[in-house]
Amino acid sequence: MTANAAEMQEDKPLMMRRSLIRSALRATYRAATVSTSVLATYAVLSLPVQAQNAFSPAILVNGSVVSHYEIDQRAQLLNIMSAPGDIGELAREQLIDDRLKLQSAREIGIAASEEGIQNGINNFAARVNMKPEDLIKALAAEGIAEETLRDFLASQIIWGGVVNTRFGANAEVSEEEIDRAIGQNSGAGGVRVLLSEIVIPVTPQNQQQVTSLAAQISELTSFTDFENAARIYSAAGTKEDGGRLDWMNVTNLPAELRPVISALRKGQVTPPFQLPNAIALFQLRGVEETGRATPKYSAIDYAMYTLPGGRTEDNLKIVTKIRNDVDRCDDLYGIAYGQPAELLVRENLPPNEIPNDVALELAKLDKNEISTQLTTAGGQSLIVLMLCGRTAVLDEDLSREDVAQALRNARLESYANSYLSQLRAQARITEK
Repeated sequence: MTANAAEMQEDKPLMMRRSLIRSALRATYRAATVSTSVLATYAVLSLPVQAQNAFSPAILVNGSVVSHYEIDQRAQLLNIMSAPGDIGELAREQLIDDRLKLQSAREIGIAASEEGIQNGINNFAARVNMKPEDLIKALAAEGIAEETLRDFLASQIIWGGVVNTRFGANAEVSEEEIDRAIGQNSGAGGVRVLLSEIVIPVTPQNQQQVTSLAAQISELTSFTDFENAARIYSAAGTKEDGGRLDWMNVTNLPAELRPVISALRKGQVTPPFQLPNAIALFQLRGVEETGRATPKYSAIDYAMYTLPGGRTEDNLKIVTKIRNDVDRCDDLYGIAYGQPAELLVRENLPPNEIPNDVALELAKLDKNEISTQLTTAGGQSLIVLMLCGRTAVLDEDLSREDVAQALRNARLESYANSYLSQLRAQARITEK
């Protein structure tokens, strides 16, 4: 960067600089999934002496302290990332997970090196055309300490190492699976699958029991046993039918679930699949080539209309009226007219940015169809979900290695989510 360019960078208005940082942080937040880096030493948080009074314990995770200061700092970081939901609660949950990840990493001798963390900061700064030291200053102006970003990056590094070490050997894909994936995403003909589902709600009170139950269900191979389990434990609308779903194109499923489903044989069940407030499992009942190209999608257009109060009699009457009167998504604006704007939300997002629970329901729908299976946490509100449309992308050349890597990463992510749920279920977590 020239001297004049550097001066221009310094002179950027605060709001423009903040916008750049927020954009890069959002990208980092969305990309914080599975990494395959295994690095050597973990960066230790250095606490300023004058701020020690802010570091009283807020949470103990297997005896490891999460301080009030860390929660406040992570919440500020999540806020500038524009993370969804309750920022304070999300910060607490992430830091609990970070402690569990670090403890798991220590058991097998994995840590994040200073070089690895600095590389993460350098890459991050490059996205906003800033020097690393200028990025740190800009974050400090937002009230975010350098150690907060370093800890965020270190957690990603060590967890990638843990997942790769524990499950890497199980994530290899066959040539047949690569061929199938390429066929699903090109003009070589499509694949559709016949699945059964079990969706079990998770609360802090039942998490350990649900995690244990889901692990047992994932070992089932009998169609009858899975159907019986669905009728007993599932909260999905398919429970009375033993969890049976209709045929669907594999490309309709959430991206991280596709390779897991593709690797199943008939009768096999997926590992537990983590949703925001539930755990889902799927059994493969059938698979067939459709003989025609199945498109992949660049964006999904959908609407969510929230009915406060949950599945009340009055809300179910509203649902009936919506089913009778609404033919397309635009009609929902008439239903919601005069109500708070936040009750009706319409999104047009890339498939990998849609929450898993929403993506799974959308996979079952055709254009202009409605689902009422989703609720907010605790069932406090009923969500009317409507598929407005899917935007297909044109075929393009696919590298076999790129496809294989995508399949491996998706499989690793499934293992990672299941393993983290297991760690949380077994942990001693104490709120101070």
